Amino acid sequence: MGVFALFATFSFLLFVGLSDLVVAQDGGISGPTTSPAASGYQCDPNRCKLPSCNCASASPPGGLDPSEVPQFVVFTADDAIQSYTLDAINQLLAQRMNPNGCPIKMTYFTSISYTNYTLVTDWYVAGNEIADHTMTHVGSPPASEIDGNLIALNTLAGIPLSAIKGFRAPYLNYTNATFHLLADANFTYDSSVTSSIPVTDPDTDAYWPYTLDYGLANDCLTTPNICKGQPQIPGFWEIPMYAFFDDLGEDGPHLMDPWLDAADGDSTVNNTATLDYMKNTFTAHYNGNKQPIGLYTHPIHISLTYPGSDASTANINMINEFLDWVQEQRDVWIVSNEQLLAWVQNPVPISQLDSFDALKCKTPDVDSSVQICNGIPANEAGLLQECSFPDYPFFTCYGCPQSEPSPSNPNPPQQVATGQQARLRLPANCSTPFWDPIAGECLCTSTACQYTDQSLPIGPNGANLTGGNPSETYQSMPTLVLFNGVPGDFAVRASGISGLVSTLILGIVGAAAGRAVLNL
Repeated sequence: MGVFALFATFSFLLFVGLSDLVVAQDGGISGPTTSPAASGYQCDPNRCKLPSCNCASASPPGGLDPSEVPQFVVFTADDAIQSYTLDAINQLLAQRMNPNGCPIKMTYFTSISYTNYTLVTDWYVAGNEIADHTMTHVGSPPASEIDGNLIALNTLAGIPLSAIKGFRAPYLNYTNATFHLLADANFTYDSSVTSSIPVTDPDTDAYWPYTLDYGLANDCLTTPNICKGQPQIPGFWEIPMYAFFDDLGEDGPHLMDPWLDAADGDSTVNNTATLDYMKNTFTAHYNGNKQPIGLYTHPIHISLTYPGSDASTANINMINEFLDWVQEQRDVWIVSNEQLLAWVQNPVPISQLDSFDALKCKTPDVDSSVQICNGIPANEAGLLQECSFPDYPFFTCYGCPQSEPSPSNPNPPQQVATGQQARLRLPANCSTPFWDPIAGECLCTSTACQYTDQSLPIGPNGANLTGGNPSETYQSMPTLVLFNGVPGDFAVRASGISGLVSTLILGIVGAAAGRAVLNL
């Protein structure tokens, strides 16, 4: 089957399958989900110290004064990665830059059902964070759903196990046991709990990211068997999801995809009202303790290229207008969860952000003329393998499996045609953009030869350091994503998962695969 025929099949199956995935999505809340009495939270700041422990607090970490703290805007997406969803993200972020001139990075909580693996590779190599959202999008997931997703993303998308640090529960539906499963699999953080009380309320639950050394302090009214010291998992981080609030205050919260909600108790969506409350909530954070604020998206809802989509350009322009306005404010950074957490663990004042490594943009030093299936479209053209499965076909750099990955078999044996050799999967001592899965060769294993820092000196946000004014120009889909790379990560994920592995110009392109050679 040719690429275009496979693309047509892929598009149809995504239209059928994803219509089931996006009907009743995560993220709805109707009021406060915790209270001081319900949380019973007590943390000893004399014993709980950064970088490995942090108390749940509305005050900035490290004892910094809010005037010294950057305002972080976290951007995340949930569910399958395919051309439609990346197009949707690009229409919001592709032309934007942070104050150091670096393209925006974000976190994608990925479920593998209907996912095109080569786009996961491309998105990761372009500098974005790939996180776990289970294999088949189930709430209160068992270990097989969480660990299986890790395995599939590693073997078929070439994402280092140690780079998959975060998790979000589908439908934000988790239990006490979920956190222990994540800790057992050596995740760094979860981002499923809700900050549901405005920062202007003395009892706000808009805490900076904190560790579970003393249990959870969020969602205490809605989730059983948590809070009051539970679950107690030292060193495991929680990154709350920070709600927007309309004129109803704590009775008018908006969490995921707020642009899909009616505001102020109305029955219909009004972009003007949505923009107003998003600006007002941001301002409350910005003028207060600078707690992060987040745009938590299901990109399929704002995709203009998804078959049958009812997304509107006016709605997308409203989101861009909000982001344009946000970037006009001083010391605002749009970041991934990974970048936010790096700063919380090592908080530095605004004056020192110039040298803060997690906010820099480092481009892999890979010759564009080299043919290598590595997540850089210019290098991998013509090297991608087509995997034609009836449920959802996909492309991969790492060899087509004999069957679709599943919770019971997340790493099926590789298909190897007669006369061909298996492709070799990412080893522990090489980084994704430098691994050649066809030759089984790592182009670079030294940190000295890998990346070029393209960050610029930091100045105040201005026309030369933001994305211009895309809200006026995004009448069609952008086709260019600035490439910014990602630092290498050579550490093997040390987890208790059994049977883990045996032996941006983005579009619907593919990749190819091989049998794993990780030293686990």
